[in-house]
Amino acid sequence: MGQGALARTFDARGANNVTTTDVTRVAAYREVTDKNGRVYRVGESDIDIMGRKRKWMVILPWIGMMGISSAEYAFASAEDTLHEAHHWSSGSIYWMMTVWVFCQAAVAFPAGRLRENGKLPARWAMMLGSLGTLLGYLSLAFAPHVVVAFIGFGMFSGMGAGMVYATCVNMVGKWYPERRGGKTGFVNGGFAYGSVPFVFIFHGYMDGSNFRWVLVSAGVFLAATVAVAGFYFRDPPKNWWPASVDPLNPPDDPRARRSLAKNPPAVKQYSPMEAWRTGRVALMWFCLACTSGVNIFGIAFQVDIGEEAGFAAGIVATAMSLKAIVNGTGRGVIGWLSDLYGRKQCLLYVCAILGLAQFGIIWAAEIKNLPLFLVFSAVSGFGGGAIFPMFAALTADYFGENNNATNYGMVYSSKLVSGLGAGMGSVVVGAWGYNGAFSLAGSISIFAGFMALFLHPPGRSRAKRITPNPQPLGDETT
Repeated sequence: MGQGALARTFDARGANNVTTTDVTRVAAYREVTDKNGRVYRVGESDIDIMGRKRKWMVILPWIGMMGISSAEYAFASAEDTLHEAHHWSSGSIYWMMTVWVFCQAAVAFPAGRLRENGKLPARWAMMLGSLGTLLGYLSLAFAPHVVVAFIGFGMFSGMGAGMVYATCVNMVGKWYPERRGGKTGFVNGGFAYGSVPFVFIFHGYMDGSNFRWVLVSAGVFLAATVAVAGFYFRDPPKNWWPASVDPLNPPDDPRARRSLAKNPPAVKQYSPMEAWRTGRVALMWFCLACTSGVNIFGIAFQVDIGEEAGFAAGIVATAMSLKAIVNGTGRGVIGWLSDLYGRKQCLLYVCAILGLAQFGIIWAAEIKNLPLFLVFSAVSGFGGGAIFPMFAALTADYFGENNNATNYGMVYSSKLVSGLGAGMGSVVVGAWGYNGAFSLAGSISIFAGFMALFLHPPGRSRAKRITPNPQPLGDETT
């Protein structure tokens, strides 16, 4: 193994185009190379680089994610009021959500490229996301025609959320390359937690008399949340590795040691084109398209199937809130478990859980059993949330951190298709009813789990059967 002997002096102020504090300390670093040729930049601490502990690059992205979550997870709760206040059809409202998801996914790849080229610093990506969030809520409140809402909420808010999502998820992966699963899952959980109070507000409090005031207040508050959190964002240098962890030897920290054993770092820093040529990106793209489509479908139609089953509106709102809470919790829990047992193994279980939960929701609605409906709603929320940190962490595990914003942008662009889970879901429900639609969703998720069996890290040969030496060393038989 090559130990790069070159040591350089690094001024933390000049490492990045965006500074958040007046850091004056100077730290030396060196670059070491492992047996695969991957370079690690070691020696600088988080304090040296940005003047604060790297845990803030978990807390602040988590807050930023909460600021964009209600646009997706609480939107279905506002459907009745928007329909009453603006006289928009339910179909138009569902397709508006589809456009939002489409634009959120579409911006991930180009935003990632701009981030890694230094043309879009993390702070400014968050500010643009904050502006998009505000424009989305203002358009829902004041749009004179549904087309304006499609542009303001569907396009601008969706693109803003995509910038925030991609920036937050990739930020934590860069700062925790040795133990990213639990941290990525925790940050991802913010994308669900933040919607919980707004599910109740939009479903139980907002009506035709106060909807403008409620939407404007929500938009200002959430946009400010994103902007304040993003103001303090800072990327580490390329190839950065925490000084306390030896990249060439098993770390002393048992948590980091087990995580690296179960999820070894990428053999090199793959460019987007190199990552695509491995074939893993396309397979991840397909699996995420299937499972996130099922998740979006469930978010859009769980309220409707609950109300058709005769459950009270308040109970249905509770079910949606429970789904959002477990969705967020599931992201953190599965991230932590993936550090312990491996990313791929956890992904397979998540696909199966998400699929089976759709059949459970049908069963609970048919027999009108409220406790079972709440349980399967929670299980569906767990599975629907857990898929995202798995793919986010897998992308960095397979292809490295330096180009992760772009590489994960390619994978996450699958939501361009999965966003149809709301719009196309309304078509399928109209043709097959809720039973047929939820059955199809469950089958799609299980099939995605089967396809995920074929995922394995590029550049690493899979385990082969070891044939014992018929004549071991020291055997004197001739």
